[in-house]
Amino acid sequence: MKTNQSTVLVTGANRGIGKAFVEGFLAQGARKIYAAARKRSDLDAIVALDPKRIVPLVLDVTKPEQVEAAAKVAADVNLLINNAGVATFGTATEISQADLKKDLEVNYFGLIQVTQAFVPVIEKNGGGGIANVLSVVSLVGFPSIAGYSASKAAAWSFTQSLRADVAKRHIKVFSIYPGPIDTDMAKDFPMDKTPPSHVAQEVIQGIEKGAEDIFPDPMSKQFYAAWKADHKAAEKQFAG
Repeated sequence: MKTNQSTVLVTGANRGIGKAFVEGFLAQGARKIYAAARKRSDLDAIVALDPKRIVPLVLDVTKPEQVEAAAKVAADVNLLINNAGVATFGTATEISQADLKKDLEVNYFGLIQVTQAFVPVIEKNGGGGIANVLSVVSLVGFPSIAGYSASKAAAWSFTQSLRADVAKRHIKVFSIYPGPIDTDMAKDFPMDKTPPSHVAQEVIQGIEKGAEDIFPDPMSKQFYAAWKADHKAAEKQFAG
């Protein structure tokens, strides 16, 4: 899929990987970018990057009425980047029901709501792409973020089902599996992290090449190789 001259919607665009996606698509030559976040004021700095091509969009992915309104406003989108996400800390036996529901509402149900709203939009515009930002923990759970891992694993499963469902509508589905990225979400993880700009560029290149599964940083590439070789060993490594 060619991303230059495309019309893109990026959820969670106000910071981190979302902000890097906006910057990356600008550099790639996107015709228009809808930058979505829960608060309009959080998007001021993003819109300032290119007020002619960046359109701010108030969107809480957990609120159906906002998702529906966004699909009407951004009716020319042909590439959706499902990036909005949250992560709460807690092991499988410690995580509260409230935190578990928060992870699932945003990372799983929110992704589904936005996707279902925009599939008809993308199809109407002649087809295009949907890229779901998952995580390496979609494949192997990380014990200290059990709710986040579960929500991303559920999103991975949904993404596979989606890919088969929308292929006949000329919509390509991309799965993105980052490792630790240098963002606010990952600030409490004591490990090396990849700059968001690198991740965004790798993802854009993967979309251009039509790669269904994109591992956009060194750690995720190493993990995928280990997981393919012996997924139980990879599970035990994460557990340690």
